Amino acid sequence: MFATAGPSAADSDAAQFPTERTDLNPKDKARVERTVRPTTDFSKPEQFERMQGGAGTSEKRVNQDAFSQSSANITFEEEGTFKLGNGMFRKLWVSSPSSTQASDGLGPLFNARACQSCHLKDGRGHPPEGNTDATSMFLRLARTAESDEEKAALADRKVPNFPDPVYGGQFQDLAVPGLKGEGRMVIAYEEVPVELADGTKLSLRKPSYSVADLGYGPMDPRTTLSPRVTPAMIGLGLVEQIHPADLLANADPDDGNGDGISGKPALVRDDKTGELALGRFGWKAQNPTIRQQSAGAFAGDIGISTPDVPQHWGDCTKAQADCLAMPNGAQERLGPVEAPDPIMDFVTFYSQNLAVPARRDIDDPQVLRGKQAFYEAGCASCHTPKFVTRRDAPNKAQAFQLIWPYSDFLLHDMGDGLADGQQVGDATGSEWRTPPLWGIGLTETVNGHTFFLHDGRARNATEAILWHGGEAQASRDRFAALPAADRDALIKFLESL
Repeated sequence: MFATAGPSAADSDAAQFPTERTDLNPKDKARVERTVRPTTDFSKPEQFERMQGGAGTSEKRVNQDAFSQSSANITFEEEGTFKLGNGMFRKLWVSSPSSTQASDGLGPLFNARACQSCHLKDGRGHPPEGNTDATSMFLRLARTAESDEEKAALADRKVPNFPDPVYGGQFQDLAVPGLKGEGRMVIAYEEVPVELADGTKLSLRKPSYSVADLGYGPMDPRTTLSPRVTPAMIGLGLVEQIHPADLLANADPDDGNGDGISGKPALVRDDKTGELALGRFGWKAQNPTIRQQSAGAFAGDIGISTPDVPQHWGDCTKAQADCLAMPNGAQERLGPVEAPDPIMDFVTFYSQNLAVPARRDIDDPQVLRGKQAFYEAGCASCHTPKFVTRRDAPNKAQAFQLIWPYSDFLLHDMGDGLADGQQVGDATGSEWRTPPLWGIGLTETVNGHTFFLHDGRARNATEAILWHGGEAQASRDRFAALPAADRDALIKFLESL
């Protein structure tokens, strides 16, 4: 069920990463190996299973703020930093010039005015339903490499792909006063009937995407559109501290063990160091650190420059002269960028310390039955249940924690049904990072919906599973073949996470 082969010749660059934990003594290493070994006993919960975010797990009342709590094990002083970060995360940016000089610089083209506008209650975004609200979902734009120079840049991982020459790397429907937005996203759904082994009839909605009311002329015909909903923010700092050797231990890019699962690591450039690093964040694992992910979102989503991405005009391109002619919010007395280091530091710390909620109903017989069905269907082959984070993590709150994210954070081919046709670094048009499942059962409580997958096409967890293809096809088919009681139990298990 679990891959045993490490990184292979399929990507020799992975060989530079350690294949053994460098932060543990032999005694601790043996202890960790025993702890993370997949269980075979489904008669009772595993030890510490309820505390799925380790000592930082939030045990506060389950309500709409369940994803917005701070890690339970940070210090009193750090709690203050977290709250400042929360303020920066909620900060509404305004267009330049403005009397609120520390808050201007919005856009000029943008998708949202605040981080919180996309990451609603620090939770999961959704496709627009019955209105024009696309704030928590947008389109990535990219084309494939054409010239030898572009192909070389991709091979060396200097760029993940190439943006549309007019509309850039992200389609932005909003603009500051005096400027027009880039257009609007159009989604059309087709209902696809599905019949399960026991005769149960369901319907999946198959989306197609286009753009309308383009404000700056035609889009390049080679440009692909990739829809993305915002993922939940919980547990990111813990994911950042999983040791590279533990991620690579599950990689099997050539399917050396013949189980049909060939997860591969996403190797990316760390913008700070220029060195290769393991991608962990984003739907295609295109970012190695939370700070890099955050800086990209500031520039692409809000149009705010940071020390990491000093683009005062955000995603505006040379073809958008009107956009580049608009004023920006950089002011010498406040620093050379619109969101200087203190803001980036606060937002990064906040993002690193949003707590994972405690599990619920872990000893419920139906939940235990569903957990066994989850394992027996092969779901745990990609949704790796648990890790122990680095002992040498920079912040003690994330150090040496047993966590239960249910993800291997590797890239997997999910088949034609979920393919977006867009390469992002090492990820092909049909490959996606395994999303962590912790917190999935509280999506409706926090965000008022149960839309899943990268574009929210699945209206519930059952539909999300039935969309799995490619490497996950066998697991999907096992789920579809289960008796109704076992399918219900598996969903009940997911709802307990």
